[in-house]
Amino acid sequence: MPALAQLGGKGLFIKAIDEQLQRGDIDMAIHCLKDVPGDIPLPRGLVFAAMPPRGDVHDVLVVPEGSDVKTLDDLPPGALIGSSSARRKAQINCVRPDLQVVRVLGTVGTRIDKLDGKKPTDTRLGAMVLAASGLERLGLKDRARQVFSVDEILPAVGAGTLALECRQADTETTKLLVRLNHERTQAEATAERVMLHGLRGHCNSPIAGYCVTDPDGQLNLRGMVFSRDGSTFVHAHIWGERLNDPAVIGSRVCSELLRQGARDIIEGIPH
Repeated sequence: MPALAQLGGKGLFIKAIDEQLQRGDIDMAIHCLKDVPGDIPLPRGLVFAAMPPRGDVHDVLVVPEGSDVKTLDDLPPGALIGSSSARRKAQINCVRPDLQVVRVLGTVGTRIDKLDGKKPTDTRLGAMVLAASGLERLGLKDRARQVFSVDEILPAVGAGTLALECRQADTETTKLLVRLNHERTQAEATAERVMLHGLRGHCNSPIAGYCVTDPDGQLNLRGMVFSRDGSTFVHAHIWGERLNDPAVIGSRVCSELLRQGARDIIEGIPH
């Protein structure tokens, strides 16, 4: 069976929903922003009308039931660690190149069942790295053994952010959704996605980006691009743009990453 990336990645599912929205089969869509492709614009006539307050952006380490492992450092050399993300794999390999990161797909619940070895055919994993927000939505936050700081694993672009999408011409729905918009979240997400769009990565590109708003209202954006195995990476960190200029800081971080060689790293990864 072809890999998800060969079929179009997560963007394949986004496209199907957007087509329903364009046809008028549905009036709005709710996307996890990190799953929305950043290398292409939204389809004609569709807009993100609102982004509610951002949730938890962190990645967490989850271990099998009964395991004594408390942190990534506790895993023995050669241990298998599950992840569905090229970004996580690269950053794990960057600090623990002795671990074997294997691809595990499915819903969060399905992946945790695989981790716990619910079926005799399940691969024996030492741990798994998942999004904290996904565990929280399922009431499984207590399964998180280690919460990685953003310095340990930089989040995905749009992590913890929901995007409420509708038809631009549907003014009634737009007015309703706009009331749910959180200006700071929207500005931070915009900065991250401008960076991502400029990098022109694909679904196999290990790209990370995280923007926060400082107490004085200035945006603070970090971006990283990794090789598949995490052995090579570039990093940019720029701050100082006001809330009304998220595109400026996104473009500046993108330009700095490209200056350091991000394009060669991205083009060196098959997709």
